[in-house]
Amino acid sequence: MARSILVVDDEESILQSVEGILSDEGLEVVWAMSGSEALERIEESIPDLVLLDIWMPGLDGIETLVKIKEHCPTLQVIMMSGHGNIETAVKATRLGAYDFIEKPLSLEKLLLAVNNALDYNRLEEEISLLRETQRGRYRITGESKAITQLKEQIRIVAPTNAWVLISGENGTGKELVAHTIHRLSKRSRKPMVEVNCAAIPEELIESELFGHEKGAFTGASTMRKGKFDLAHEGTLFLDEIGDMSLKAQSKTLRILQEQKFERVGGSKTISVDVRVIAATNKDLEAEIEKGRFREDLYFRLNVIPMRVPPLRERREDIPELIGEFIRDFAGAMNTEPKEISPEALAVLRQYEWPGNVRELKNLVERLMIMTQETVIEAKDVPPPYNNRSRAGAEEVPEAIQAGTLKEARSAFEKAYIESKLRECNWNISQTAEAIGIERSNLHRKIKAYGLDDGRFKDE
Repeated sequence: MARSILVVDDEESILQSVEGILSDEGLEVVWAMSGSEALERIEESIPDLVLLDIWMPGLDGIETLVKIKEHCPTLQVIMMSGHGNIETAVKATRLGAYDFIEKPLSLEKLLLAVNNALDYNRLEEEISLLRETQRGRYRITGESKAITQLKEQIRIVAPTNAWVLISGENGTGKELVAHTIHRLSKRSRKPMVEVNCAAIPEELIESELFGHEKGAFTGASTMRKGKFDLAHEGTLFLDEIGDMSLKAQSKTLRILQEQKFERVGGSKTISVDVRVIAATNKDLEAEIEKGRFREDLYFRLNVIPMRVPPLRERREDIPELIGEFIRDFAGAMNTEPKEISPEALAVLRQYEWPGNVRELKNLVERLMIMTQETVIEAKDVPPPYNNRSRAGAEEVPEAIQAGTLKEARSAFEKAYIESKLRECNWNISQTAEAIGIERSNLHRKIKAYGLDDGRFKDE
C-alpha cells in the first residue's frame, strides 16, 4: 500500500508542485490549505507524514504542529518555510518536528527529507513490533497468590528509578522479572544491558564493565565501550551478583556509588546514569557472614528486595505454565498443540520441581516431541516426574489390605490428605479449601493421623 503524505500550504501552486513530485515517487498525496483543514484531514485518516508550511493565515504552522503532536505524537512532521531562520527551525524541532526545509523547495532536498522521514517511520514500526514481541516473551505467567504479589510489587516499583535486588532459586525466572521491570519503567526506550557476573574472569572485569581505550593492553586494537557505558540512561542487569569475586565487587561498588568511571588505559572521567537491577540465587546475608560478599555492596543493591517463589510454592500455576509452553513449542515446531490430561497434570503437580520453571519447560518440550498421541497422558510422563511419594505408595496398598472397611477408609483418608497437603505445599488453609472441609476439621485429622511434623503453613 502506498504511503500517504499530507501537504499543508496556503499556496495552491506549491501544493500542485509538491503533489507532482511525490506522486512520481509512488506516494499518495492529500492537500490542505490551512492549519484547521489539516487537522480535519488528520482526524479523518492519519497520514504517514505531514509537510507543513509555517507561514499561513489563521492557524499558523507552529500552532498546527503543536496540535498535531497533542493528538498524534508519533506522526512525523516536516516544516517548510520561505522565511526560514535558525530560531524558527530550532523552535519547530523542539516542538517535535522531524525536519525543516526552506522554500523555494529543492527537488533533491525535498525527496531526501521525505524518504528519511518515511524510513524513520518504518524503523519505529519495526521497533514497536519488536517491543510487542518482547512483551509476550517476558510475560510473567500465573495467578497464584505468590505470583500475584510479585506482579503487584513490580507494578509499584517499575516506574521509579529504585534499584532492585531479585533473589530466588535457579530456574525461577529472575531474569524474566528484571526484563519486566525494565519494560514497565520510564527507561524502557533505552537499552537493558545484561552482565553475567559469574562468567567474567577477574582479570577482565574492569575492561568488561568500564571498557578500554585503544592500546590499553595487548590485543586492544580499538576503543571499546563497557557495560556501564552501553547502559547509559537505561538499565544494567547484574545477574548472579553473588558469584562475583571480592576484587570485582570492590570495583563495582565504587562506580555504583559515584556513577563515574575511566576506561582502562584512559584518563577521561565518564559519567553515566544507570538503574541497577541485580539477581542472585544465593543467600547474600549468609555470604556476608562467610566473608564472600561485601556488606556495603549488599546494602547499596538491596534498595527494593524481591523474591521469586520456587515452583513448588505456586503449584496452582503449573497448568497455565504448561499450556503456555505447549503453545510456544507448537508454534516453533509448526505443529498442532497437544492437550494434557487431568491425570498427567495431577502427576506433575505432585513433583517437587528442584529445577523450577526451567525444568518444567524442558519437560514439556520433551513431551511435545516424544508423545505420539494428541493428548499427553500420565503414562507418557517419564521418571522421576511420575513417581508417587513413598508415603502415598505405601499407604494406598495398606488401605486395600486393611481388615475392615473402617480401617481401609482411615488408611485411604490419611494418604489422600497427605497427598493434597503436598500439592498445596503444606498450606493448611489452601488444602482445606481444596478438599472442601473446614480448616479446624483438617487440623483435627492431621493430628489424629500423626501428620503434624512442623512442615505446615497456615495463612
